[in-house]
Parts: sequence; structure tokens; C-alpha cells
Amino acid sequence: MTWLGKLLQKLFAIRDHSEGDVVKPFLDHLEDLRVMIFKMLTAVAIATIVAFCFHEQLMKLVMAPLNEAHLKVVTFQLIESFMLSVKLSFYAGIVIAFPFLLWFLAGFVLPALTRKEKRMVLPGVLGGFVLFVCGVVASYKFILPKTIHWFAGYTFDIGMDMVLQAQGYFSFVANLCLACGLLCELPVVVLALSALGLVSFQLLAATRPYAVTIILIVVAILAPTPDPITFVTLSIPVLAIYELCIWIVWFMERRRAKREA
Repeated sequence: MTWLGKLLQKLFAIRDHSEGDVVKPFLDHLEDLRVMIFKMLTAVAIATIVAFCFHEQLMKLVMAPLNEAHLKVVTFQLIESFMLSVKLSFYAGIVIAFPFLLWFLAGFVLPALTRKEKRMVLPGVLGGFVLFVCGVVASYKFILPKTIHWFAGYTFDIGMDMVLQAQGYFSFVANLCLACGLLCELPVVVLALSALGLVSFQLLAATRPYAVTIILIVVAILAPTPDPITFVTLSIPVLAIYELCIWIVWFMERRRAKREA
């Protein structure tokens, strides 16, 4: 059995546990998964259409760091500018639809939530959305300008001019912002896995060195400049948030043990 099949089996087991004594057939779980994916795609499609109505403002927003660095982008195809507007609207649609994506995912994993439990999930969804937006904004405001400035300075120092291809630049900006946004979802992921019983304080504490190494590697990839200040500025908050999550999980486990006792 592949890792995907094992993951689906664990996920479906959690769904059965959420519904009490009801055990659904495997195909019924797959049907619910198909419905969830359809809802997510519909939410992203609607948000993309809304974002496309403001594609000129989005284009100016993405181009602003280049204008500050006195750089230009060029296109080599007739329809490239239009396709870039669509692509940029799609990425913006993901950001807009992100809280709905989290809500659909929570509803799929825990289908038998009571009204009280749904009220508890809602702050988690909103918190995840806020963290995601903070990651996107931080990458746009701090990481992107520093990256452009460093690489442009290096290019000029070796006697070359820089003219960027629009497709490559827009893909870089979108991938950087979305990656930083997802990286900021680390607390939500850790706490959700703990609430579902998939990770424990002992596991997180034992794997802390490996997690720190992975976080530092990801931060180094997201900030591909040799500037140590940028690397430290990004890595310390993420590491602090991860360490905080470990101790929150410890507190949750103690509280759960007291209730059971």
C-alpha cells in the first residue's frame, strides 16, 4: 500500500471516530473527499473571478518592488500579459478563498461536529487565515524587496544589466508569497494534529532537532540571499512559534488528562 493509501486510511478512521459508532464504507469516504475537493475548487474559482476584476491593481502591486529598484520586465508573447493577469488572479483567489478551504477541510475531517464544536473550530480557521495573510504580507514587504535588491546589486557589480522576463518574475513572487503564507500555518497544523491525536508532546520534543533543521532549510530557500540579517529575522520567529506550539500541545495534553481523571 502506498503512503497516500495509508494516509487516507488514517484520515478515514478519524472521520469514523468523529461520527461515533457509524463506520462508512471506503467508497463513501472517497465520495465525501470528491465533494470537498469540488467545494474547494468552486471557492477558488469564484475568488479568482473576483480578483480578476481588480487585475490592474494586482499587477501594479506586484510590479511596485521592481519600480522601486528601477528594474523592468518584458514579455515575449502576444497573450503573455493577459495570461499573467489570469495567473495572478488565481493566486490572489487562493488567498481570498483560504478561510473557506480551511473550513471545508475541517468539515471533511470531522463531519459530526456539534454546534458547540463548530464554534470552537471557527476561531482556528480565522486564526489560520490571519497567519496565512501575515506570511504573505511579510514576504511581500520584507523578503521580496531584499531579494530583488541583492540580486540586482550583484548583477550590476559584475557589469551586467538586468531585464526580467515577466513570466519568471511573477512566478517567483507568487511562489515566494504562498510559500511564506503556508510556512506560517505551522502552528495551526501542529495544534490540529495534536487535537486529532496524531502527534504528542513526546513526539514533538523528540523530533525537535529534525524539525529545526527542516525549518532552517525552508527559510534558507525562501530567502535565497547571503544576508545573515534576513535569515535570522525570518528563522527566529518561525522557530519561536514552533517551540510555543510544542508547549501548547503539552498544556493541551495535561488538560485532557485532568478531564479524563
